[in-house]
Amino acid sequence: MGTMEGLEVTECTRCPALVDCRSRIVNGTGPDDADILFVGEGPGAREDEQGEPFVGRSGSVLDGGLRDHGLARADVRITNCVRCRPPENRDPTKEELDNCREYLEHEIAQVDPDVVVTLGKVPSEHLLDRDVAVTREAGTIANAELGGEVRDVLVCVHPAATLYDRSQESTFRNTLDKAATLAGSGGGQSNLGEF
Repeated sequence: MGTMEGLEVTECTRCPALVDCRSRIVNGTGPDDADILFVGEGPGAREDEQGEPFVGRSGSVLDGGLRDHGLARADVRITNCVRCRPPENRDPTKEELDNCREYLEHEIAQVDPDVVVTLGKVPSEHLLDRDVAVTREAGTIANAELGGEVRDVLVCVHPAATLYDRSQESTFRNTLDKAATLAGSGGGQSNLGEF
C-alpha cells in the first residue's frame, strides 16, 4: 500500500482520488537533520509538476521570509501533510490526512527538529488535533506528540495569506523570527520556560 525509503515515500496507493490526480509523489526537501521543519497542507499544481513542496508563489514568499532571517531553503526542511496533490487543489480529506500521517510522523522522528512550524489551518489542526484559529494563534507555541515525542509546534499563517491580505505579512515574519529563535539561528529571546 505504501513504501518509504529513508524520508522518501517511493510508492503509495492509499488514496485513490489522489493517486488518480497526481503526476508524482512530492516528498519533503531539505536536510534530514534540520532544526526547523515546515509542514504545509499538500502539493499544488506547481509542486506536483516539479516534485518539490512550496515552489510556486507561496514558496517565493517563504523563501523571502527565510532569507530575511538569515536562513536559506537549504537550511530547513519543508514537507506536507499529504504528499500527493488533491484534485482541483481542494483540502485533503480527514481520511487522506490519516493515510499519510504515518509518513509524516516517520519524517518528523527522523529529522528530529527543534521546532515544527505549521503553515496554515489544515496542518495546524491536523498536527494539534483541534480547531485552530490560525490568524489569532499565529506565533503561538503548542506541544504535540509527533514522531514519538512531545515537540514544540509553532502555528504560522500560510505564506499565501500574505499575498491576499497584506496585514498578515508582519504576522508571518514575526512567526519566522520566533522559529529562527527557537532553533537557535536567529536573534531575539525565546519565551519558553523550562519544562
